[in-house]
This record gives sequence, C-alpha cells and structure tokens, in this order.
Amino acid sequence: MVKRKIIKIDEEKCNGCGLCIPNCPEGALRVIDGKARLISDIFCDGLGACIGHCPQDAIITEEREAEDYNEKKAMVNIVKAGKNTIIAHLKHLENHSEKEYLKQAYEYLEEQDIKIDLEENECGCSHEHHQACPGAQMKDFSDKNDESSYENGTKRSQLRHWPIQLHLIPPFAPFFKGKDVLLVADCAGYSIGDFHSNYLKDRSITIACPKLDTNQDVYLDKLKKLIDGAKVNTLTVMTMEVPCCTGLLGLAKKAAGKASRKIPIKSIVVGIKGNILKEEWT
Repeated sequence: MVKRKIIKIDEEKCNGCGLCIPNCPEGALRVIDGKARLISDIFCDGLGACIGHCPQDAIITEEREAEDYNEKKAMVNIVKAGKNTIIAHLKHLENHSEKEYLKQAYEYLEEQDIKIDLEENECGCSHEHHQACPGAQMKDFSDKNDESSYENGTKRSQLRHWPIQLHLIPPFAPFFKGKDVLLVADCAGYSIGDFHSNYLKDRSITIACPKLDTNQDVYLDKLKKLIDGAKVNTLTVMTMEVPCCTGLLGLAKKAAGKASRKIPIKSIVVGIKGNILKEEWT
C-alpha cells in the first residue's frame, strides 16, 4: 500500500460545467452523465491543477492509502459508474498507449460479459460527441498537409496535430513518437512571418508561456515523458528576447537533465520585431 494525494469530486456540488476538463494536465477528467468524473487514477498526479477552475468548489485533493495500481481492481469501480465512464476510461488508456492496461481492462469486461463499442455511446452517437472539451481531443491530421495551398489560394497550415498547449498534450501520442518537436513560447509564433513554412513544417509542436502558465511541474513531467516515453528525436525551443521568456529554455534543459535519454536541444531566440536573434544547439 502507498499513501498519496489524489483528487476527489463532490458529485452533489458538481454541476457538470466542464471548466475543470481543459485544466486537467493528463486528461484524467471527463464530464459524463452530467458530472465531472476521474476516469483513471493512474493519470491523476494529485497536484490539483483543476481545482481552481471549479466554480462550485466541488474538487479537492485528499491523501489516502491506495494499493499499487491494478487495472482490473480499478475496473470494478469504473463499471459501477456506467457505460459512458467505461468508454471514457478505455479511450483514455488507448490515447496514452497503455496497451497492457487496456488489455487487462478488456479481459475484465470479458470476464463480466460486458460488451463495449468504443465508437458508440448509450445514446447511439459517436464517443467524440461526448467529449466535454472538444478543444482537448487528440487529433492527428498530418496526412492532410500534403498540398501547398487550399482551394481559395491561401497557404495551407503546417500544423500536424491537436492539441498543442503543453498542459493539454498527450505526450505518448503517435504524432510525438520519434519526431522533431518544436516547443514554442506563446508569443513567438505570432512574431515570425514565415513561422509555418520555415519552422513548423515537418515538426510536432507544443506551446507554453513560462511567465503566465501555472503548475510548471506538470510541464517538466510532460517534457520528460516526451524525451523518455515518446523518444522524440530533437527538441527546438523557440523563445522571445524578453527576459521572462528564458524560463522556457530552462524548463526544457531541466527536463532533459532528469530524462534518461539524451537528445539535442536547439535554442532559437526571436526579437520583438520578428527577427531571429540567435540559433544555437545547447
């Protein structure tokens, strides 16, 4: 048994508004059947990034004794919560490439003679329809970036996936595995006129603001998982010349220092007029 912090949701207070969802770094929360639910203990770090975004004060952290994670034991409670919660949990494991846990979950469902179709919910519509925060749903559209322009003549975006905000990205997603990754300070992409064609093309991207974003321990964890778990090829950190922006490169270097793999890190510093001031491998 281990004792650790984990979030607890007061279902009587929760009104299902969903404001906590995009602020759960690992995507462990979903609004299902009108209530916010923790669909997988294994991805809840207990740091409570979601707490301050609940207008009903329905989320707290508690410290309790818990066994080492056991998928089949977790499935007992997940099944009690209903079909939609089961589907959300399975999709959560699938999106994080937790193949062994997913196998164990299906084994438990088979033992209980419970049949689940991941493409369909109880209402008969697609699971995607029930995602509480469509903006945080994982999408890979790299195969749609082959053409150089749209029919109306505008240049085609070089964005290959969604989401991109560092708090929201699933670090083990296929579009990060073995890729060259661009970590961009929020302002930098707006400052460079040829950002898509010269920097984003053929790269996966994540964005962050080292000054305004909270819970940066989550950023360290995400970056470490990109390096060790997704085994990214290179990491390019693009920041602005303003002092507060240097923290992003510092986070990247700190994460790299904690990671077991060693990867090349490139620093690009952008001037406030959109000019490149420095490019160097660190």
